[in-house]
Amino acid sequence: MADLKSLAKDTAIYGLSSIIGRFLNYLLVPLYTAKLAAASGGYGVITEVYSYVALLLVILTFGMETTFFRFVNKSDEDPRRVYSTTLIAVGTVGLVFIALVLLFLPTVSAFLDYADHPEYISMMAICVAIDAFQCITFAYLRYQRRPIKFAALKLLFIFANILLNVVFFVVLDCRDVFYAFAANLFCTAAITFFFYPELTGFRWQFDRRLLRRMLAYAWPILVLGIAGILNQTADKMIFPRMVEGQEGKVQLGIYGASVKIAMIMAMITQAFRYAYEPFVFAGQKDKDNRETYARAMKFFIIFTLLAFLVVVGYLDVLKYIIAPGYWEGLKVVPIVMAAEIMMGVYFNLSFWYKLIDRTIWGAWFSGAGCLVLITVNVLFIPQYGYMACAWAGVAGYGTAMLLSYFVGQKYYPIAYPLKSIAVYVLIAALFFAVMTFTPREWPALVRLGINTVCILLFVGHILYHDLPLASLPVVGKYFRKK
Repeated sequence: MADLKSLAKDTAIYGLSSIIGRFLNYLLVPLYTAKLAAASGGYGVITEVYSYVALLLVILTFGMETTFFRFVNKSDEDPRRVYSTTLIAVGTVGLVFIALVLLFLPTVSAFLDYADHPEYISMMAICVAIDAFQCITFAYLRYQRRPIKFAALKLLFIFANILLNVVFFVVLDCRDVFYAFAANLFCTAAITFFFYPELTGFRWQFDRRLLRRMLAYAWPILVLGIAGILNQTADKMIFPRMVEGQEGKVQLGIYGASVKIAMIMAMITQAFRYAYEPFVFAGQKDKDNRETYARAMKFFIIFTLLAFLVVVGYLDVLKYIIAPGYWEGLKVVPIVMAAEIMMGVYFNLSFWYKLIDRTIWGAWFSGAGCLVLITVNVLFIPQYGYMACAWAGVAGYGTAMLLSYFVGQKYYPIAYPLKSIAVYVLIAALFFAVMTFTPREWPALVRLGINTVCILLFVGHILYHDLPLASLPVVGKYFRKK
């Protein structure tokens, strides 16, 4: 139980930076959608370019973030040597990437259909290379259990980025997506200087033998990561190719803006991952923590289901995050959130093959999920538009999740509380149905009231069965029997 409390504490701090950060970034969504009309396709450009950035970030870190945690926690490895070797490897790859993009910029820009705006590509190429390098320094903070500095730097970047965007789009009344990319690049580069203590004070060493062993562990994670990020971004890359011209950018912008509302799931998953990854690898030194992993999985599902109900229940309020011109895409929100829950479950399941050094399984699972997702997109986008993108995510993540569970039970069996989890899923599905089929003609306050009752009933079930009030920190003492 002490381990779970430590995990919860770190998750809360990482989650604070992640959730507050995402919330603050939401301030950019109404800003962009207000200044870049849906018909302009400007937000579609932002959505597409950042989908490529997400993929490139995975490629340029090439699995070394997770690999760093695996090797730095080995008793026979020098942590400083592992850290230094990882920094040099990722930094070198990033520099080579920048050089190649700038050397072949006209060709790359034309291939991505941005021949008229090569500056978009050059700026984001530099930005993603710096991001990749910072992934390792942020990982080092997590290894050192320094969530405060981690959260502070994440929030500093977001505040600075928002400030610059406000200056460009509000004060100067700019209407070009160039300024969104320029603000991102400036803030990303500036944050690097705050890692001076983590980049000095030790002897930089590059151990080729160590790197070879790390790469042997990392390459399946790279394949896994590419497949995983394609599960999140392939639809945004494929859509403009299937729906060409300005209409493709317009529809992609509507879809991309609506998906932002569903990203509460990504916040929770990311916060959990930041704390859970070092927790798992460090815990394996002491004992077999399978029971702890099972309980962590259950609570992850419980609280993501609660988040799902909250977002769906208050969608009539949350929709004002984006401009009215984008509201037609709101129907994808519950579907995308369901896919994000499956992705989170898959991430939690993934530790069985990482702990036994069989990361190749992750590559197979993610590859299968990615293949399903791409197939659904290609087959159904022409007929169903961005709704096909939303359902493709469910199909892809669902495939990877189920494969990982069934194979994992053979090689690293964990007794997950499936019956209890199933009860929560069924209850959440019931309340979702009530929220969905409440007549839209009823007053908004009545519908919000019904949805609130559903959410409170779900919370009541959690408190009664799995999280009694007496066990809660701070307030729990008031509910304990004397």
